[in-house]
Amino acid sequence: MPGRGPQTFKKRQKEQERKERRQEKMAKRLAKKANRNSEPDSTESNPPELESTDTSEPNPGALSGL
Repeated sequence: MPGRGPQTFKKRQKEQERKERRQEKMAKRLAKKANRNSEPDSTESNPPELESTDTSEPNPGALSGL
């Protein structure tokens, strides 16, 4: 950058380094978020389409404790 002093050049270099670090951190965050979303949820035992919502018939196993 002709016509500018060494301090301005150093400031620009530092600013560029900060910008690159911010971009790297954002890329890591996005990658981590994508990995977290792509993994199946281990706490969910039954998929929603397999769960029974019909409660008209009582569960025979539930009555054995009475």
